[in-house]
Amino acid sequence: MKEIARVNSPGASGYYLSDGDLNLAILHFKNDAVAGVERGAGWSGIHHIGFAVESLEEIADKLAAAGSKPRDDVNEALGVGYGRRHGGNVEVKYSGPDGVMIDVSETGWVGTSGFEPK
Repeated sequence: MKEIARVNSPGASGYYLSDGDLNLAILHFKNDAVAGVERGAGWSGIHHIGFAVESLEEIADKLAAAGSKPRDDVNEALGVGYGRRHGGNVEVKYSGPDGVMIDVSETGWVGTSGFEPK
């Protein structure tokens, strides 16, 4: 994997690595709201795993059927959710198994083959 970007935002600092298909974000969250209250800013480990999907609406229905709920607290703190954001990415975080959040995106992430910046 190659370093493809660095982030130093109000919510997190860190690095993005990618091989063109797989993307790894190594982040240090700067506040509890962005990290999620159950983890907190000082937590270390797998925070979330992301999946590129064809439709946010269809995956929302499937995740709801499996008992997963949107993490509105974290989505709001990160400024993500339905609709475009800076860089052209659209993603939504959900509760996942064992406390690891699920992150879904129609556009992919920086460094992945599906991401096309606007």
